Amino acid sequence: MSLNRHPGAPVTVGCCGFTHSRSEYYRHFRLVEIQESFYRLPRIETVRHWREQAPAGFEFTMKAWQPITHPPSSPTYRRSGLSIAPGQREHYGFFRASEEVRSAWERTAALARALACRVVLLQCPASFRERPEHVENLRNFCRDLDRGPFLLAWEPRGPWRAETIQGLCRELDLLHCVDPLVQAALWGDPLYLRLHGGPGYRHKYTAEELSRLRGLVQGRAAYVLFNNLDRFDDAQAFARLLEREA
Repeated sequence: MSLNRHPGAPVTVGCCGFTHSRSEYYRHFRLVEIQESFYRLPRIETVRHWREQAPAGFEFTMKAWQPITHPPSSPTYRRSGLSIAPGQREHYGFFRASEEVRSAWERTAALARALACRVVLLQCPASFRERPEHVENLRNFCRDLDRGPFLLAWEPRGPWRAETIQGLCRELDLLHCVDPLVQAALWGDPLYLRLHGGPGYRHKYTAEELSRLRGLVQGRAAYVLFNNLDRFDDAQAFARLLEREA
């Protein structure tokens, strides 16, 4: 039986990013969330090679490229390889209605198609707060988007009211992405869950926490992705817990 796909419990477990060599990772999991695509887009040929190497039934999800969601003031742009003129900085991030954001989505979607992704994650910075202009940007982006075959997961990390998140996810057909041990997912099927370590990135999940997580996904289709320092071991421990329960 696979370590991370279980009859009667449609939960797929993996990590945010390859934590080991790809061949080693493929031996243990059937899901990975690609992280490189957020910082600097890999070449299409590279991701096609990943897809070809992966075993049958393996799933890729990926983070959308940061020019869609993050402004150039974000420190993550140091790894972007982009050279942005001062007068162009307001064209990037926060789902702005700009050619730069539209092009960033098109390039993200091309990679997602090459990987045969089902889910693309829109992870926002904490500075993307609940403001009228941000809500309108998100609405227009999602309404005008050619989203192709993808489900879109939205991870708001600023202070948003639950009713606003739920309303936007319902209206725009988004999966509400959360760390489920920190807050509840408010909308979406399947669940798209990312565990960042709770108290901190170096936190190792306890048996009690993994048991709580199992209860939260019981009876639900879910992607469960670990993003803490010990994510490889914690994801395997959670997969074994599901296997014992199956």
